[in-house]
Amino acid sequence: MTELSTPPAEPGREILVIGAGPAGLSAAFQLHKYGIASTVLEADSQVGGISRTVERDGWRFDIGGHRFFTKVRAVEELWHEILDDADFLLRPRKSRIFYNGAYYDYPINAGNALRNLGPAEAARCVGSYLWARARPPKDQTDYESWLVARFGWRLYRTFFKTYTEKVWGVPVSEMPADWAAQRVKSLSLANAIVNAVSPSRNQKKITSLIEEFQYPKYGPGMMWEVCRDKVTAAGSKVVMNTTVAGIRHADGRATAVVARDGDGGTTVYPCTDVVSSMPISELITAMDPPVPAAVAQAARDLRYRDFITVALVVPADKVPWNDNWIYIHDPQVRTMRIQNFGSWSPFLVKDGRNVLGLEYTVFESDAAWTAPDDELIEQGRRELAKLGLVDYDDVEAGYVVRQGKAYPIYDDRYRANVDVIRGWLAEHATNVHPVGRNGMFRYNNQDHSMLTAMLTAENIATGTTHDVWSVNVEEEYHEESAGSPAGRPGGSLGTGRDAPVLSRTSLDAAADSAARS
Repeated sequence: MTELSTPPAEPGREILVIGAGPAGLSAAFQLHKYGIASTVLEADSQVGGISRTVERDGWRFDIGGHRFFTKVRAVEELWHEILDDADFLLRPRKSRIFYNGAYYDYPINAGNALRNLGPAEAARCVGSYLWARARPPKDQTDYESWLVARFGWRLYRTFFKTYTEKVWGVPVSEMPADWAAQRVKSLSLANAIVNAVSPSRNQKKITSLIEEFQYPKYGPGMMWEVCRDKVTAAGSKVVMNTTVAGIRHADGRATAVVARDGDGGTTVYPCTDVVSSMPISELITAMDPPVPAAVAQAARDLRYRDFITVALVVPADKVPWNDNWIYIHDPQVRTMRIQNFGSWSPFLVKDGRNVLGLEYTVFESDAAWTAPDDELIEQGRRELAKLGLVDYDDVEAGYVVRQGKAYPIYDDRYRANVDVIRGWLAEHATNVHPVGRNGMFRYNNQDHSMLTAMLTAENIATGTTHDVWSVNVEEEYHEESAGSPAGRPGGSLGTGRDAPVLSRTSLDAAADSAARS
């Protein structure tokens, strides 16, 4: 664990960091290594962003489950500069699919799947697969047809359709097949059967699967709470409950950030550089004077998927499975995944009790987003009982955690919109540096978000010209990819993670449908 030194005063240099999540606090932490203090503005009452750990009545909830695993050595080193080694747990990674009362290995193991399905349904699935092989869909440019050609209709509906549509809110048939090639790669039922009977394989080679990962014992928020304490002790300021009301700019540079506190008071912070992890759409809206109409429209046109966790307290002995989480493929319930917080860390829960986190992705137009907490908790209790995982009466308490703008949505207009915004910033606000998931509208993991901030801090402090937009552009998912040894240019800068590019027409239809339901 690294103790930061208080930097000497540097007249005329004022660095403003917007957002106290992994990207913003990583930037502040790294800047201290060059003797530069900063002011961090955070809209929430808690640091960590989507990687915060929410505490309610002594229970601690991770938002989505954050595995601390990376192939970027610089990020790995930074984690251990912030926290002591003793603060990390080494956790076994286990997750399975839960469908129709049975647990299925993930990634799919043909032997396990066919046994769980039973002889009759297994025979139907094999027959469906053989039919698809004999008569594959002629057009395999969409995700559904691509999967059907490799698994048949019955296995596709069981293992792919429901979960994917819960996550993204649009039909699988309207998702592109090029995303499937990344996520599922060369898998097919035939390959899965061969793998099932072949000698034991190195699981680290399977897409999206690692055997173990690090995890802060009090949850990922522990990392950012300690990071906040370190940068403030070294001379930076972290100002909470403060939103950005405006970013003044002139002659191609931002000159000041106007911030509003929770009481409505306004403070003007002069700046020589701005590191922004706030949603890039809101960054553009805050510009003063306003951006041209075409740039403002590009910002308004960016879409997000929002996230709800319903955390339910149950007796520990009522949760017989030790998975970190399970994927829920049952179409009769809306939850898409259930976190088992006791398997992440015993420090998140209390003796004799566990907490299950039922996860839902929604649009802000969905009724669920504004539904009363009691209503969502009741829905979660009913869904646990319907799945047969926990009896309705065994749920002792419940809590609701909402995370807006959790997932940037890659639709068929997002790339052009982001390019318009980047072009305007490059010309009219050259000292504004977007970083992180929402700051760059990139479907980044925590390590990628941190890396963009680390490279940005180096650019500001030393004048280097790292291209942070090249982070996370590889085609392979990060748990399998080798990545860059030190997270520096000249090799791979990230270890890619991607999302499907969705049809805007499909998204609009899904959002309208959700708003009516």
